[in-house]
Amino acid sequence: MSRRDVVRGLAALAPLTLAGRVWAAPKADATLLVVFLRGAYDAANVVIPVGSQFYYDARPTLAIARPDAAAPNSALSLDAQWGLHPALKDTIYPLFQRGQAAFIPFAGTDDLTRSHFETQDTIELGQTINGSRDYRSGFMARLAGVLTQVRPIAFTDQMPLTFQGGDPVPNIAINSVGKPGIDDRQARLIASMYKGRPLESAVAEGFRVRDDVYQAITAHMAEASRGAASPKGFELSARRIGRLMRDQFNLGFVDVGGWDTHVNQGAATGYLADRLTELGRGIAGFAEEIGPKWNDTVVVVLSEFGRTFRENGNKGTDHGHGSVYWVLGGGIRGGRMVGEQVVVDQAHLFQNRDYPVLTDYRAALGGLLQKLYGLDQRQLNRVFASVQPRDLGLI
Repeated sequence: MSRRDVVRGLAALAPLTLAGRVWAAPKADATLLVVFLRGAYDAANVVIPVGSQFYYDARPTLAIARPDAAAPNSALSLDAQWGLHPALKDTIYPLFQRGQAAFIPFAGTDDLTRSHFETQDTIELGQTINGSRDYRSGFMARLAGVLTQVRPIAFTDQMPLTFQGGDPVPNIAINSVGKPGIDDRQARLIASMYKGRPLESAVAEGFRVRDDVYQAITAHMAEASRGAASPKGFELSARRIGRLMRDQFNLGFVDVGGWDTHVNQGAATGYLADRLTELGRGIAGFAEEIGPKWNDTVVVVLSEFGRTFRENGNKGTDHGHGSVYWVLGGGIRGGRMVGEQVVVDQAHLFQNRDYPVLTDYRAALGGLLQKLYGLDQRQLNRVFASVQPRDLGLI
């Protein structure tokens, strides 16, 4: 094997090398998965303000009908003011009815750029808007550092910003897993180069993680093909994630793209509905695969910002501000809308175009993490500096 092959092999291995303490027994049984919907999903057509006539006036072609048991394309009732998109009827809605899903309307950041990349970075870093950004310090990396006994992983093509800084974290593109690019002979050669050196254990651990993940996923693929159609899209990915987090990891991050719906967004059916169907099946599949551990698991679904409240001339929506976050898990106190709310009308729009942000994402996540992991204020400040956590009563 040439020197170039060795260098390439080490580069491929780098994201999988771990400090030994990451693999220590977890401090608690809590498991956290953050699902990032990149592209800014249209929250107002997912968690729908069915009590607002302004919603129906503002969206003549996109609005979802008010709840009606006789109409399959109508919203699913959450409470007197809110409904859920019918594409989630068989997946997320049953979790809500069992008290295992809650929604936080009017949630988001104070980032006003309406830029996908700027606001995604804002959320992943979890730093104050007015300060200078440290791109080597993501909030999930800081959380892993505070917990000390946690097993983190990112299910992404590249290491996400949120896990930058701190100890190395394994990352794997869960939706396109193939045979490892380094065979056993090459792995042994690379390992021998580090024998007796400081990185010996880290390199060995990196190869072990790679092999464990590959074997777990290929085993699942083989099982899935037995007499049944394989799940597609995010559902397959989420089921793989569920198995890996059931057996090996307890702090995860995955991103799902395709939510930038400027044109032909659709209403009860169409593009957004199809994406929601896939997302719902994925989360339900994750809950099924993780098994009894679901009772100690929290899933947070968020996006960089919401979209314009009024539909545009292309039967879509544009970049907005406030959004709706989801919190799911077998042990949460769900089955309700949580957080501060206002009447959904023109007078309460932000800049006469978007949902306002009434619940800051760092405050909401801070309160959730504080309860989930028993963090004191000093520990929480290391994750989200200068933030007063908001306890939304979910745990």
